[in-house]
Amino acid sequence: MSGKRTENFVYFKAMHTDVYKAYEAFGKVVHEQGGPIEEKTRWLIKVAISAVEQYPYALRTHIHKALNAGCTRNEVEHAILLVAPTAGFPKAMEAIMILRDELDQEIDDEEVNKAR
Repeated sequence: MSGKRTENFVYFKAMHTDVYKAYEAFGKVVHEQGGPIEEKTRWLIKVAISAVEQYPYALRTHIHKALNAGCTRNEVEHAILLVAPTAGFPKAMEAIMILRDELDQEIDDEEVNKAR
């Protein structure tokens, strides 16, 4: 979390403790007990939703949570690619840029040449 986001989060939790606890409990119930979808798939769905909504902080968070849940980088990228035909190519491209930025993975020259 960046400095300002961390400060804001700490402020919110301190000043609105009951609201934060209720929000956290609601999210936990929906995510963990809300239905039959397995954890990896839930995080991939959240990656795609964050990409569509163009909310970079949520996208970064959901990318890491998806990876921690056992998703591969390719699975996360595929979830982002699925955004393109439904919500728009620019949204998918922005999300791929964030994915690459988060994982610090550059496309090597051989891959670029194959794509040309």
